[in-house]
Amino acid sequence: MNSGTQELKNSGTKITIIPAIDLIDAKCVRLSQGDYNQKTVYNENPLEVAKMFEDAGITRLHLVDLDGAKAKHIVNHKILETIASKTNLVIDFGGGLKSDEDLRIAFESGAQMVTGGSIAVKDRSTFVSWISKFGESKIILGADAMKGKIAVSGWQEDSGEDILPFIKAYVEKGISKVISTDISRDGMLTGPSFELYEEIMNEFPNLELIASGGIATMAEIIQLDQMGIPGVITGKAIYENRISLKEISKFIGA
Repeated sequence: MNSGTQELKNSGTKITIIPAIDLIDAKCVRLSQGDYNQKTVYNENPLEVAKMFEDAGITRLHLVDLDGAKAKHIVNHKILETIASKTNLVIDFGGGLKSDEDLRIAFESGAQMVTGGSIAVKDRSTFVSWISKFGESKIILGADAMKGKIAVSGWQEDSGEDILPFIKAYVEKGISKVISTDISRDGMLTGPSFELYEEIMNEFPNLELIASGGIATMAEIIQLDQMGIPGVITGKAIYENRISLKEISKFIGA
């Protein structure tokens, strides 16, 4: 694995590795397949975790307000503000963002981008208005799927929509960034959905696609990079030391 990592580093790394911090009760947790009953607390100090990522040379962070996702409004903005003010990480923030006021709070608390998933299904006019109000560089579409169908409300509901037409409709509205999680793999360490991401990139070659869910090894990140996937989110693999921060640091050339 190390020789493969070194070889890729020498050939020029393209993929952006984006660690995830999921928040419940202001603690760093991970769920399995989005199930709140399958929760593991990894650290009670999210800032400490964020600083470890930054020290490894990581520049991006995916911060998810799981309390907000349940409450349907932003909850953990103080944690966002703390991490944003005490690190230089570029943070994309999601979880329960439903209103212009939620976005105002998120951006004022230090988020550089926000992710909308459920709202992009349930309140399309509001989500589209965000793209024009804040700009496509600041709005990320959450396209999370179970068996090819978009899932919403913390992955508790199947919308019945197929993922490719869903993405296409928003690309036509100006969306350029998409986070896509294969829910069946999220937190399971069973490997990412290579086929799904290949299908999305074939359909939308200019999309800034961020793969999420199932990452278990550095070799899988390398494979995604070789496929031309622009970004990857990983959480549990780091927290359970399947992927070390030293490996990531070496990969990105820090």
